[in-house]
Amino acid sequence: MLNSKLILILLLALPMAIATTATGEDAAAIMEKSHLAYYYAADDGISEVTMRITSKRGKERTKEFVMLRLDEEEGGKQKYYTYFRKPSDISRLTFMVHKIPDGNDQRWIYVPSVDLVKPISADDKNSSFVGSHFSYEDVSGRHWSEDKHSLLPDSTIGDRAVFVIESIPVEKYKGFSRKLSYIDKENYLPLREEYYGKKDKLVRVFTAEKVEEIDGVTTMTARSMENLKKGGKTLIEFSSIEYNVGLDASLFTERFLKNPPRKYIK
Repeated sequence: MLNSKLILILLLALPMAIATTATGEDAAAIMEKSHLAYYYAADDGISEVTMRITSKRGKERTKEFVMLRLDEEEGGKQKYYTYFRKPSDISRLTFMVHKIPDGNDQRWIYVPSVDLVKPISADDKNSSFVGSHFSYEDVSGRHWSEDKHSLLPDSTIGDRAVFVIESIPVEKYKGFSRKLSYIDKENYLPLREEYYGKKDKLVRVFTAEKVEEIDGVTTMTARSMENLKKGGKTLIEFSSIEYNVGLDASLFTERFLKNPPRKYIK
């Protein structure tokens, strides 16, 4: 009789145990792996980038730039440097980020037309990145610890099995009220992200358009962001990608905002 009661208690407790392990820490761990796979591939990297911005009315603009990235620690401090080549009105414009996971990221932009280096405040991180449908924070990434994550039932994107994770900001945040991420189970890259705003309305959708193997690293070489609220879409394509170049931290200083490193910016 006692054994029967014990078995019954264990059976009743089993779904609760499964639910506990399927949420909370597990979801956060998946988001951490996804963040590392997406933003921290190899120790550093350099690539040519083409950005195609399509307006609500279908008008297209193209921008070309070079992006350098240096990881100081895996999942920790990280630096980005972006140099714009085209079109002529933003040629020589540079953008730099010092990513600080346990504090506010530091961002600067150099505007050559007025010869001015301007810091970008933490309040502006959700602003449009050079007129695109990506925000400044989309470019350098939002740290997984800033949101509370829950694991939803698995799904598929095309022929890829994915984790589905709901993320809700821990503190008040302008970027979204909640986000759904569809994470590739094999390589942990985000294949789709849905951003919800007020009244739980879907306002933006991120899509991994192309994933390739570069120097043994699974890399997203094309990505897009569509703004459903305001209309329009931006496609970003990466080419001439190199990893573990040996970039020096001195390149990511204010000095090089005005004087780009010619070794990498040709």
